[in-house]
Amino acid sequence: MCSCMVGRVSTTLAPAPQTAPTATAPPRRRTRVLALPEARWALVSLLAFLAALPLDLVGSAPAWTYGPLYALAYAAGGWEPALEGLRALRGKTLDVDLLMIVAALGAAAIGQVLDGALLIVIFATSGALEALATARTADSVRGLLDLAPTTATRVADGGEETVPTADLAVGDLVLVRPGERIGADGAVVEGTGEVDQATITGESLPVLKRPGDEVFAGTLNGTGALRVRVGRDPADSVIARIVTLVEEASRTKAPTQLFIEKIEQRYSVGVVVATLAVFGIPLAFGADLTDALPRAMTFMIVASPCAVVLATMPPLLSAIANAGRHGVLVKSALAMERLGEIDSAALDKTGTLTEGTPEVTAVRPTADSGLDADALLALAAAAEHPSEHPLARAIVAAARARGLRLATVDDFTAAPGRGVTAVIDGSTVRVGRADTPEGAETTVGVTRDGTLLGTLALTDRLRADAARATTRLTALTGTAPTLLTGDHEAAAARVADATGITDVRAGLLPEDKVEAVRERERAGRKVLFVGDGVNDAPALAAAHAGIAMGGAGSDLALETADAVVVRDELTAVPAVVDLSRRARRLVVQNLAVAGVFITVLVLWDLVGHLPLPLGVAGHEGSTVLVGLNGLRLLRESAWRPE
Repeated sequence: MCSCMVGRVSTTLAPAPQTAPTATAPPRRRTRVLALPEARWALVSLLAFLAALPLDLVGSAPAWTYGPLYALAYAAGGWEPALEGLRALRGKTLDVDLLMIVAALGAAAIGQVLDGALLIVIFATSGALEALATARTADSVRGLLDLAPTTATRVADGGEETVPTADLAVGDLVLVRPGERIGADGAVVEGTGEVDQATITGESLPVLKRPGDEVFAGTLNGTGALRVRVGRDPADSVIARIVTLVEEASRTKAPTQLFIEKIEQRYSVGVVVATLAVFGIPLAFGADLTDALPRAMTFMIVASPCAVVLATMPPLLSAIANAGRHGVLVKSALAMERLGEIDSAALDKTGTLTEGTPEVTAVRPTADSGLDADALLALAAAAEHPSEHPLARAIVAAARARGLRLATVDDFTAAPGRGVTAVIDGSTVRVGRADTPEGAETTVGVTRDGTLLGTLALTDRLRADAARATTRLTALTGTAPTLLTGDHEAAAARVADATGITDVRAGLLPEDKVEAVRERERAGRKVLFVGDGVNDAPALAAAHAGIAMGGAGSDLALETADAVVVRDELTAVPAVVDLSRRARRLVVQNLAVAGVFITVLVLWDLVGHLPLPLGVAGHEGSTVLVGLNGLRLLRESAWRPE
């Protein structure tokens, strides 16, 4: 039975809202499968086919019991692609959609009703899955706007008023209390606090903000009240620009097609013209209609691109299934094909090469403190224990990992941007960031009654497999990956040194990452970008192929990427690229086999007399052969993580 399937992937999104980001309150709605008309029609077609199939196969059921069910399957699954094909025909374009519908109807006309119905069902199901993927991506882009609050507290004439963020204007003064999200891009004019801005810059730790520092809409103020002077119209904020960048990049990628789709125009026209010729020319020379029609229908069946389409799809779908078993979700055959084409890679730092969580890497007591490293760490952890700050959690975790006992704390207080203070055994212990130049590590000072006892160094933990992954990506692409990060240069340099990366670009905003990707693509490279956060989504969309790290990845990054690494194993990235390349090699083999079969059968039908059963057997035989060849990638040995 012919089981053709042409994958069409569209990632065009709904237009960006023209107002400022709003909506935080209600949770983002995800499009349900049956909310899509394509899915409903595909389901009706599938159910009708499944109901008709056993009645047909038993052989004893009368045709009137399953014939109407097959007709329903044809109508429900075929009306939309037929309509789209006719619309394309009006625009002087002939595509495989219409050819497949005609082939299905032709198969029914010569008694191959089951084959045609299966072809219709597969077409409809494929279209429904693609429509769902498009809708989910659009949902995530719109959901990104939920990061920014709907209202802000504007300070004017000595008083406060709550206003919609869309009504804020450049120059307005807004008050941001602890735990609130910032409503607009601007600069701090009063107050000190630590702001979690990982969604914008990808920095793994909250950033201390003082008067004069820039802040971004949608970022979270953790501690301390801030007064912020609005510097940009909310509609032009960085978070709104991320939405626009994702949509523009997705629209740019949308015209990309599978190899088979690139030749469908010429092939479709050729098959239709040839079928009409096979039917019309003998009639013109006096042939009988009962002879000409079966020959023409046989020609259309043997010339239809089922084997050619299956030459492409089984290897790619098998690769998708194998990758899925190993924790990598590749979203479509087109995405799998793209992964094998890349010849350059760019990686985010926080959450990609690193785990995105700080860890204590050094404990340094002062010479005159009288404490060893364990005693200093235990004292700091006791003081930090009541705090929910990421640095505090890392310090406490390090003490517990060493099995240290934590003393009881009295009179705990936390000062925004300055650290924590606690009374331990009658002494005042303070733990806070040291006033040292920004470097690859965060330094925390520990004092007791005003005397410095030592410092702790914390860094973002590097993934254990980061170096292996970058080494293999270098071997696959022939060039070392580029590191693109919003973090500062020293932190980026530390990660680059540990992973063998030499091209490092730090302090980047989302649009800067997009420009770095496009710069490489303008040089003729096909770039793979690997990231995890909201700030990575535009680059994931702009790159030739994008892979998101799924463990802590944002919804937008996960929906925008072509593939998602669910298990957070970075070595899965080069493994899926390698798998895709082998799938592409199988596609070439299959196309050669399918081409030989089609050529022989077509010439046989044109030059001699090809019996319909033999033509169907040859056509289906080539389809089965290329299908089985493509299934080789389902084997466990096809996955090579190292």
